[in-house]
Amino acid sequence: MPMIQAPIPPSPAPSPAHQASTPTSPQKQPARRQSQHSDIARSALMNRRASLELCKPPPTSAPREHALKRLSKDGVGAALTDTPLPTAPNSPRIPPNRQNSASSTPRIRPTTLDIPGLTKSKVSPDGKIAQRDVGSKLIIVMVGLPARGKSYITKKMTRYLNWLQHDTKIFNVGERRRVAAGALETPASAEPIQPERIAAEILMNGPPTPDSHSQHQIPTLNLPDSATAAANGSIGVIGVPPSPRPSPAASEDESHLDVQIPALDPPKAAQDQTQSPPSHSMDQSANFFDPANRRAALIREKAAMDTLDDLLDYILNKGGSVGIFDATNSTMERRKWVMDMIRQKAGPDINVLFIESVCKNENILESNMRLKLSGPDYKGMDPVKALEDFKKRVAIYEKNYVPLGDYEEEHNMPYVKIIDVGRKIITHQLNGFLSGQAVYYLLNFNLAPRQIWITRHGESEDNVAGKIGGDSDLTANGRKYGEALAKFLDYQKKEWEIKQRDKAANTHWPPHPGDHTPPNPYYSAELGDPPPKNFCVWTSMLKRSVQSAEPFEQYEDDFEVKQMRMLDELYAGEMEGMTYEEIRTKHADEFERRKHDKMQYRYPGPGGEGYLDVIHRLRPVIVELERMTDHCLLITHRSVARVLLAYFKGLKRDDVADLDCPLGMLYMLEPKPYGVEFKAYKYNADKDWFDEQPNFELRRSSNYH
Repeated sequence: MPMIQAPIPPSPAPSPAHQASTPTSPQKQPARRQSQHSDIARSALMNRRASLELCKPPPTSAPREHALKRLSKDGVGAALTDTPLPTAPNSPRIPPNRQNSASSTPRIRPTTLDIPGLTKSKVSPDGKIAQRDVGSKLIIVMVGLPARGKSYITKKMTRYLNWLQHDTKIFNVGERRRVAAGALETPASAEPIQPERIAAEILMNGPPTPDSHSQHQIPTLNLPDSATAAANGSIGVIGVPPSPRPSPAASEDESHLDVQIPALDPPKAAQDQTQSPPSHSMDQSANFFDPANRRAALIREKAAMDTLDDLLDYILNKGGSVGIFDATNSTMERRKWVMDMIRQKAGPDINVLFIESVCKNENILESNMRLKLSGPDYKGMDPVKALEDFKKRVAIYEKNYVPLGDYEEEHNMPYVKIIDVGRKIITHQLNGFLSGQAVYYLLNFNLAPRQIWITRHGESEDNVAGKIGGDSDLTANGRKYGEALAKFLDYQKKEWEIKQRDKAANTHWPPHPGDHTPPNPYYSAELGDPPPKNFCVWTSMLKRSVQSAEPFEQYEDDFEVKQMRMLDELYAGEMEGMTYEEIRTKHADEFERRKHDKMQYRYPGPGGEGYLDVIHRLRPVIVELERMTDHCLLITHRSVARVLLAYFKGLKRDDVADLDCPLGMLYMLEPKPYGVEFKAYKYNADKDWFDEQPNFELRRSSNYH
């Protein structure tokens, strides 16, 4: 369309004073000519603005009909709606950082949630985090003094994230340190470790450092060569002056960076140490963590570096989604070094989350200390002497312990601080889907002692007919099983209370030989006996599960019965109500596909489910079981029982869908600070009771059910 020119407003007439003061000499002609050019440019700009105004959509205050006419492109018009036209701009689009074909670094792309079985994309067809998608992965760095429950937290988080099918692994510096110092045997497949050789290696070569040519400029280590380090007596960090005296905050699981190194000639020292005979084992008492112990300090330093290298290799090269660096990391210098190594090797995109565990409750701290006294560092040692030595070790850390806080917030470092194992949670600047999953879980677990019981419903009519799914009633045998189940658990509930009181009465502090270890932090002479615990009974909403719980109603208020749809059996879609033989005959392809990979398989047809679907609908059940402090019985179905047992027992992914879980079995799981105590009982129809199965181990089923 021809451009419509807007009228050019006349220039204002100059004032008389201005005319009088304006010379007309030839020397001023260039200035006048320049002013004319400016007027022409201004006129062109105004014409351009006028043409753009005609192309703009009408303002939001214009009639709705006029707006709809302008939006119509095909003569049909837009659908009428009361929603006003959007006025906010679209979200900015960040252009991808494309690499040339010779580069091995993938381009940066948006990263969101990846959930096996629930999401699918070109780079992640199975929903797992793709190897190249580093920005969706997570590194967790533990922080805290010894006996604050760090390992307890890491084990629970690992079990939960692996259960959700996010490959997670713990990298514990203490375990490597014990092997290096000779306290634990070296695996047969590994080269024998000689503490003297490790110390000599660090003295000669210095600790491994990040690539000095990396483009990521963040606080880096100032790592001098061995001779300089020996002369200065310490290894420092840029911006942090080296201490005149070595910091005594060496960690239980890793050393402080400010390691005192005697002024020795490194090559000669290395030569002397490699020629000396290897020792069988080094002392693992508090003296091992004294910075003045040069050889032990170097071994701890090497253990921390190698452990972090293994974690990064797992994340970057071996398909891991979450790596947990389990060490005290109790100083600011140590945490700077960890971040430096991660950024240099994994880049700026990977999420890093610091988790600090703080214990202020004396009962919880006492329980944690007892666990340490029964651990590998004090195995077979007198408990009183072990406690005294352990307190010396903790005092070494406390002298230079720097909690998470201002520094991390100033440098935008995400962190979570857990106080008294969940009593209070402080979070700062969480990033990424996996970080959110981890913190959501941390908000919902506790150390309260209780029992969790899992069983399948009693025998149903469809069980007798061999049909899968359905919603049939119980048989007479099934109702008998429910009655026996109620009587047995009423007995077990009373027995458990008696055992807890006995445990509290036979526990001393400092501990005596033969004491129950660890004690229950909720039972003590000071606190007195707590009131009897509630006992919840959860069933699915299918008749065979609901009917199995009906006998519990006769025990008045001793059991709280609730139905949950999340506990329903896996829905078989088109194959509901069929026998496995019918599926093999009528749906041979589907039968073989399921047999080949039951974990990934999903039944065809509307509403058809697979084991991954069951896992994710059970997620709120697991979180609630971790949050609550009451006993609980879950009366459910085969696939659900398999998935629940897989979580509590930390089973491998390949074992979940094939777990042998027959009718008539009752499983007891009691959460402990060091894991889960597991027992199994089998229904005895002749005695109408349950017999404990000693040394019972879960195993894979031999059939395809």
